[in-house]
Amino acid sequence: MDNFQNSVGLVEVQSLTFAEPPDTLALASGKSLGPITIAYETYGTLNRDRSNAILMTHAFSGDAHAAAYHNESDKHPGWWDSMIGPGKAFDTDQYFVICTNVLGGCAGSTGPSSINPETGKPYALDFPMVTIVDMVECQRHVVDHLGIDKLLCVTGGSMGGMQTLQWVASYPDRIHAAIPIATALKHSPQQIALDEVGRQAVMADAEWDRGNYYGKGLPRKGLALARMIGHITYMSDKSMEDKFSRNLKDKDLSFSFIEDFEVEGYLRYRGDSFVKRFDANSYLYITKAMDYFDLSGDLLFPHGGTVDIRFLVIAFGSDWLYPAYQSREIVHLLKTRGVEATYCEIKSTYGHDAFLLEIEEETHLIKHFLDKTVQLVQKGK
Repeated sequence: MDNFQNSVGLVEVQSLTFAEPPDTLALASGKSLGPITIAYETYGTLNRDRSNAILMTHAFSGDAHAAAYHNESDKHPGWWDSMIGPGKAFDTDQYFVICTNVLGGCAGSTGPSSINPETGKPYALDFPMVTIVDMVECQRHVVDHLGIDKLLCVTGGSMGGMQTLQWVASYPDRIHAAIPIATALKHSPQQIALDEVGRQAVMADAEWDRGNYYGKGLPRKGLALARMIGHITYMSDKSMEDKFSRNLKDKDLSFSFIEDFEVEGYLRYRGDSFVKRFDANSYLYITKAMDYFDLSGDLLFPHGGTVDIRFLVIAFGSDWLYPAYQSREIVHLLKTRGVEATYCEIKSTYGHDAFLLEIEEETHLIKHFLDKTVQLVQKGK
């Protein structure tokens, strides 16, 4: 199949279930949850000493399907297939790459749409609040299940970068390197505000029914609107001008409230597509987890001192959702703790989406960084 050229090929979603009765997972909120199922995919081969594993952490609306195809009729590969595969930035001829769907998600991992064993119905808002800490704890269970004591690297963009930083805080002795991309130590008031507008859009939909919409009408309009708002923040003024300008869908203006401009039709399409694959309650829970995230000050290194982890921090000049200054704050904090950190700010017009699109420059940076990390690990640093 032509699509499989330069791809890992076909891959299956796997799952791990843990915290089964009488056990539960203690959450950061003080609540507990169990049983928990986490969906994950792997690419490449784990070497004999299990030293070549890289954990890929996904952004807000992502899932475990980071690369390759699920079947031969798939038209589109995983969300970062351009970076994961033979000869790519995360070279599957050299590395064993793992990607999990986060706790609270809706693509195979336990979340608000999962069945509550106590009621036999979907959790809905009975699902406990989860945090980035809890997501990382679930990933740790998967890493343990695969028999990996120490990860070569943890990486991810946006919310994936938050998970990357949380690995540093939670398990500094279990990773050699970290690559947080287009992310922050904590959400700013503006970032929290944008998330809240999206949540309010979902909850204002009459079909949301306080989260009890399963088996009934979905809050399509509210979730689509939330996605439309979010998608604007992923682009930049320049990228929207380059992609749409003021181009009309038809020759003449309609002088009505239908979508006259191409950008209007695009946003409506993105909103409608999102509703087909994402759960509205997961939207609420995951955005709240991002807002709760805070590793500023001394929180990144809760035990004091420094950690023996190499960092590559990547930001993008046109990203206004996670501005480059927030990545520089990460680097400043690392430097004050004596941690080895390289900062690269890529010039791009794509806005926040650049971390998914600036493949050539990211590949160059990441390949060099990982090669050096492998050399240092082999020297027994």
